Amino acid sequence: MTALQETRLQEASVLAAGLPTVTEAIEAIGAGALSPVELTEHVLARIERLDPLLDSYVDVFTESALAKARSVQDAIARGESLGPLQGIPVGLKDLYDVAGTPTLAGSAVRAGHVADTDSTVTRKLRAAGAVITGKTVTHEFAYGVVSAPARNPWDRETIPGGSSGGSASAVAAQLCLAAMGSDTGGSIRIPAGLCGLVGLKPTFGRVSKRGVAELSWSLDHAGPITRTVADAAVLLQAIAGHDPGDRCSIDEPVPDYLTGLGAGIEGLRVGVPTNFFFDAVDPEVADAVHAALAVLVEAGAVLVDVTVPHVELTADLVSTIVGVEAAAIHQEHIRTVPEAYTADTRMRLLAGELISGTSYVNAQRARRLVVDGFRSVLSGLSGVDVIATPTLPVTAPAFGAKTAQLGGADVPVMAALNPLTAPANAAGLPALAVPCGFSAAGLPLSLQLMGRPFDEATLLVAGHAYQRRTDWHTRRPPLGEN
Repeated sequence: MTALQETRLQEASVLAAGLPTVTEAIEAIGAGALSPVELTEHVLARIERLDPLLDSYVDVFTESALAKARSVQDAIARGESLGPLQGIPVGLKDLYDVAGTPTLAGSAVRAGHVADTDSTVTRKLRAAGAVITGKTVTHEFAYGVVSAPARNPWDRETIPGGSSGGSASAVAAQLCLAAMGSDTGGSIRIPAGLCGLVGLKPTFGRVSKRGVAELSWSLDHAGPITRTVADAAVLLQAIAGHDPGDRCSIDEPVPDYLTGLGAGIEGLRVGVPTNFFFDAVDPEVADAVHAALAVLVEAGAVLVDVTVPHVELTADLVSTIVGVEAAAIHQEHIRTVPEAYTADTRMRLLAGELISGTSYVNAQRARRLVVDGFRSVLSGLSGVDVIATPTLPVTAPAFGAKTAQLGGADVPVMAALNPLTAPANAAGLPALAVPCGFSAAGLPLSLQLMGRPFDEATLLVAGHAYQRRTDWHTRRPPLGEN
């Protein structure tokens, strides 16, 4: 058998059960058992075959992805390394600039727009050796949780969530190994939770937003959607860091997220809120989260009942802040070409223009109360290390539905999906969504972990410890394909 034939057999073996995770692929590429070209070709073939069922991509970069994979493969053959993500196919939410390609943000308002330069995250991913597979569907300007026309791979009659729904749909269906999203009120964690994935919203200022289309400058966050917590750690390591060109970026040292990932959680103090977070949650969700907490206890964690002061103010203050900031960002276009927006985005932007300056200031004052409330729970000798809650109170709503059941009442879909994720945006805290089960209807359920500012490392260690003891993240949607 020739060396080439042996390599092909190894690659076929690696890909036989579907795509590897990011960490598995890194190991296989490093060991010579998988080539970047073979992996990229496999991903592109899956996109061609399966994305017509899911509509997760708005643009697929077939030629440039293959060219990047070949350059990575050639470098490896020369004994060089192009970075920790060399050869890993990654999708980008269509808010991230990629030089020479459109950034449409899901809107006709941006028709004809072509980015001059890469976003900072795009540049960092390229520098780490990642292969950019294309742009994924976003709810228009990230102002919603539906992400039409994208579908949820677990049940194509349900939504993948949003606004990073295309990214989550693509990762869940293995149309890329990881994807970037953005999160203003939960838009990374909501689709991750609905699609059975890991979603990481870093601390505000940890990851640059330069070159990412804005919705709300004081609430937007950039972060990854992956299949495992270990994969999220790898992606965060590649994209985190201070960016002087981003006015929201904070110059805080970036720790090594990978070396201590398997350290364990013996003695970790996990706060379980007795207020708000479990008040209006589907029983299947509550049961799954409590079962997940029991797994953390088995791993050595200590559960502590906590009360998070003022968290109930979050929904109103986030709605007000996003409304005003989004209206300011879109002021010119909403007044000159309102018909270019979809009806729901247009309605929200026009409503934002009607919010008074007094209301905005009061919302920012209320936000300070929420920040201080979380700080009181997470700080000091009596503070907990992380806070554990459901990510979502319900499972994925039906595609096209305007309302969902929450606490026995029909409420708008956005209000049903973001009440438990938005607090971390208001407080700027890192938050991690981790799959923790399935409903009787076969839809994913999700655990949320929130931590201290710039302490993503503890969240990742806790989430990884949970995944080492469970297999929810290993399950695949019923698409009838490897």
